[in-house]
Amino acid sequence: MANDSLYHEDDAEQKSKPAPKKAPENTLLDRLRETISKKVERPLVLVEVPDREGVYVRISPNISQNQMRAWRRNAGEDSKAGMDPTKFSAYVIGHTTVGFEIDGEEVVDADGLSMNFASGEILNMTNTDKPVPDAVRAFFGTDPHLEAAALAILEAAGYGDTVETVDPTKKSSTS
Repeated sequence: MANDSLYHEDDAEQKSKPAPKKAPENTLLDRLRETISKKVERPLVLVEVPDREGVYVRISPNISQNQMRAWRRNAGEDSKAGMDPTKFSAYVIGHTTVGFEIDGEEVVDADGLSMNFASGEILNMTNTDKPVPDAVRAFFGTDPHLEAAALAILEAAGYGDTVETVDPTKKSSTS
């Protein structure tokens, strides 16, 4: 019986301790909430400047519809003459540029800061007063290259992406 009393005392001690709390399981709703709370942002891309060996423009392809509308309007979309595609391209490039690279290294100004087309150094080297469209056009040198670069930027931004649909009846429930 002495052995029995020892067992009962151990049982009593265990019963008096609160059970360890289980970590709450991540529900699908929690996972969706977490996913949606994260900021969606496209990574920087490099756009080659044709005919300028080793020169690249660093681009942030995070472009909103409001920016697109403003650039189209500034390029003459609603004017009698219509939109100038080269001017529109210059707006796309000029407003998404966050820096320049040459031979794989970022070019910075005298203060060590990244440059864009509004930087004094760029305006001086292109011999222009206006970043957009003048400095952008001078920097690229030819209008076709300007338009090709703008198309690459818009593609990197997601304009032109396709979104696939999935038939839920054909999706495996074990995958």
